[in-house]
Amino acid sequence: MSEEEKQKMVNEQKPLMEVRNITKKFPGVVALDDVSVKFCPGEVHAVVGENGAGKSTLMKIMSGAYVPDKGEMFLEGEEVEFSHPVQAFEKGISIIYQEFNLLPERSVAQNIFLGREPTVLGVVDNRRMREMARNILADIGVEGAIPASKLVGDLSVAEQQQVEIAKAISLDAKILIMDEPTAALTINEVKMLDELISRLKERGIAIIFISHRLAEVFEISDKITVLKDGKLVGTVQTDEVTSEGIVSMMVGRILDHYFPPLGSLEDFGEVVLSVKNASNDFLKNINFELKKGEVLGVAGLQGSGRTELAQAIFGVVPFKTGSISLNGKDQLIKSPATAIKKQMGFVTEDRKSEGLCPQQPIRDNILLTVRSIQTMLTPISKDGIRRSPDLVPRLGEEVDIRTDSYDREVQFLSGGNQQKVILSKWLASEASVFLFDEPTRGIDVQAKASIHDMIRDLTKQGRAVLMISSELPEIIGMSDRILVMHDGSIAGELPPESSELDIMLLATGQNGNNGSIKSGAKGEN
Repeated sequence: MSEEEKQKMVNEQKPLMEVRNITKKFPGVVALDDVSVKFCPGEVHAVVGENGAGKSTLMKIMSGAYVPDKGEMFLEGEEVEFSHPVQAFEKGISIIYQEFNLLPERSVAQNIFLGREPTVLGVVDNRRMREMARNILADIGVEGAIPASKLVGDLSVAEQQQVEIAKAISLDAKILIMDEPTAALTINEVKMLDELISRLKERGIAIIFISHRLAEVFEISDKITVLKDGKLVGTVQTDEVTSEGIVSMMVGRILDHYFPPLGSLEDFGEVVLSVKNASNDFLKNINFELKKGEVLGVAGLQGSGRTELAQAIFGVVPFKTGSISLNGKDQLIKSPATAIKKQMGFVTEDRKSEGLCPQQPIRDNILLTVRSIQTMLTPISKDGIRRSPDLVPRLGEEVDIRTDSYDREVQFLSGGNQQKVILSKWLASEASVFLFDEPTRGIDVQAKASIHDMIRDLTKQGRAVLMISSELPEIIGMSDRILVMHDGSIAGELPPESSELDIMLLATGQNGNNGSIKSGAKGEN
């Protein structure tokens, strides 16, 4: 049977699950407005949209975490109602969130069968549980790589994700919802996940795939549903639409650009940050300069030292040898507090645990860094520094934080708006050097474009930006120069608009050099 015939059969199948006219309201916002979608067996169905479009709300309704205000759900043709996730589990609907629901101090087997442990005379039968876990891991093709007795806390992110999938399979999942499953994975781990998803498709499982990375959406999905402002824009066959078409459906217009124009040599000023012969327990012989008005991109595979570089510069895990110069003066940066006082800002990779206080209001989050460096001479009022009483609303408007009140808790904002709150926090500190670690991870294409514009606006104001990203198109599209890291060292420096091949050769150590060695001409994509 040809691929076309197989796909035709899939298209003609009855839906495994169908949601009809789903509506859900929260105070001040309609999260979903009359949404209807069908999900078929043996199919990867991507659900995309801007942050706040309603994707997560729809998934939480389908998995029993939320109850809809209106609408119906049908599973295998029969109407179902869920008031608790356990009810959805029992019907074969499993969801894997970006932040896993695993217990790190328990074994793989214990996590897979948590609350459902096999017993003998009322005592947990650990031997049988491990054997059952091994069978399930073997069933999804990962038994040899993940021992059933190993502690989950000792596994990589990709392995923990596989445990979550094994847990879903143990519950006889018919529908598997995956929320941003590749956000923290390396290139090789993404390939492993793709292979696992293909095996799940062959078993007839319906996979609902949420991702902001359109390249992987087109790589792995059979259908794409687009949501915008809580409404259904449409559902299309993946092979019948372009990425530009999906972006247009998501934002309601043709997006003018993905990246703003790069800077030019005449735009750059003096060196504002210089790192010379710097090392710590992981980083080795780091040498580079960052100029005023410049975006210096930092690329490399996960574990290459990208985040460690930013942490060392900012004093989280300081350099032990070498020197750092800020604005022409040698500085001893041994703590983040010192870095902040020296007008340096650090937008961290993990915005929820390191960049924000989610249960605090937007206002208090924006003022975090200002309050950390305040003195008796610069007391803080409710709205900001007394010399600038409109600080919070002014910064919120500058970065376009979309909210009805700055007293709203940050946890209720979309990912893109949370990222804007973090940026506002550092703008309030009047930083002159910014370190951005994965500034657009987990946010939609329009929010990404907005963050990109903000970064370039910072350089136009004379600020300097060091930007770390695992997305090579972002590195190429945003960087005036590119540093590539490998094994704790700078493997090379590349000119703007270099190819992905150039970057990957250095990132994988195939050029064989360490230090600030400049690569030559562009390669082929």
